[in-house]
Amino acid sequence: MIVLDYRDQRPLYEQIVERFQELIEKRILPQDMQMPSVRSQAMQLSINPNTIQRAYSELERRGYIYSIKGKGSFVADITSLMDVRRAGWEEELEHLAEEGYSIGVERARMEEIIRRAETRAVRAGEPAGRTAAYTAGAGEPVVEVDGPGSGTDGQRGIDHDQSRRSDKAI
Repeated sequence: MIVLDYRDQRPLYEQIVERFQELIEKRILPQDMQMPSVRSQAMQLSINPNTIQRAYSELERRGYIYSIKGKGSFVADITSLMDVRRAGWEEELEHLAEEGYSIGVERARMEEIIRRAETRAVRAGEPAGRTAAYTAGAGEPVVEVDGPGSGTDGQRGIDHDQSRRSDKAI
């Protein structure tokens, strides 16, 4: 799901890159799945196609998508990207554990913190009351959003009550 927050100081293309990265990393957008076309994505979000093109270019530069001339953009195999991120994370966690021990944090407390983080991560992966599904419709892939957070608090998302259409999402 792509929800743009117009109160966010970051450029829209950066928000789009971040959201697609999350969807790809969580495997909501699986490897080799075709990305929405630049034109359809721009129309869906009511933004300039150059913004989507810039986001797609950045995603390709980072290794999250690849393009096939005349066919479109597709989700890349991110196995090696995730391996690098995991290695960096493990190194960072090791430094944090060393620091924790040096300031007197006991092992049991560290394990409690890890369990709590694990619980939050599991919940974040399958948010209660909010679903994201990647479906194909009319020849174009579309991500549908349902649940809290897709409203009008400065964000553009899908407006489910249809009484107003100021929200847009993929």
